[in-house]
Amino acid sequence: MKVRLLLLLNLLLAFSFQADAQSDLLVTPFRVVFEGNKQKQSLNLVNMGKETTTYSVSFVQKDMKEDGSFIDIEQPESGQQFADPYLRIFPRKVTLAPQEAQVIVMQYRRKADMKPGEYRSHLYFRSEKDYTALGDKTTANDSKSLSVQLIPIYGMSIPVIIRTGETNVTVTISDLKVETQDQTQKLSFTINRAGNISLYGDILVRFVPERGKAYDIANLNGVGVYTSINKRNISLRLDSANEKPLPKGKLKVTYSNNGDGKAILYAANDLIIE
Repeated sequence: MKVRLLLLLNLLLAFSFQADAQSDLLVTPFRVVFEGNKQKQSLNLVNMGKETTTYSVSFVQKDMKEDGSFIDIEQPESGQQFADPYLRIFPRKVTLAPQEAQVIVMQYRRKADMKPGEYRSHLYFRSEKDYTALGDKTTANDSKSLSVQLIPIYGMSIPVIIRTGETNVTVTISDLKVETQDQTQKLSFTINRAGNISLYGDILVRFVPERGKAYDIANLNGVGVYTSINKRNISLRLDSANEKPLPKGKLKVTYSNNGDGKAILYAANDLIIE
């Protein structure tokens, strides 16, 4: 008897400022932080696709690794606390026609027994669109008549952070190194974090030659270092002219946050190029 196995592939899409072509969903803001007296946040959802789609909204827990990647977890890692017990979302399911928008509301419920520091969960938007393939076009058979059908389930998530009580964080940049691979120069370094809250900001690398004007040579926006890790390893391609080795000078690396109209310099360090 022929056996059919239905495999569900949960493809979590990394979110950026623009909607991903696969998810067809645009969510703003792309990151939520509750601190001070803030207790409510509205999120705007827009169906950028060509079909009416229903999206379910839920919380998931994720752990960040030192390379910036995420894995799903069930229990908080060391130094990590989940935010979802203190949050409400409504509605939890929306149906949007193409180009249609809707607002969902998230509410923070502060509790007296909360410890100082940061709580984090991810808000997960999952498409409930029927991706079942027609016929057997997507099935693959082996010699034992085993049929496998691959059905993607598209989703995306954004971090939701609560900060309460006395918070603190210190940051340094260390281990700067320039290496050449396949005629391409790359700068690697480490962002070190200590304290009870996470970091989120932009990296800018500026080259100051011995002669001539300084210029930007690399940048990376939206870099987070969450409380489950104490350091994050970064590698950036340097946009040097005509792929030539850098002349003598200095690389200035800064990690800063320019959100909410306040420019905050987290850390900076220099590397001498000889």
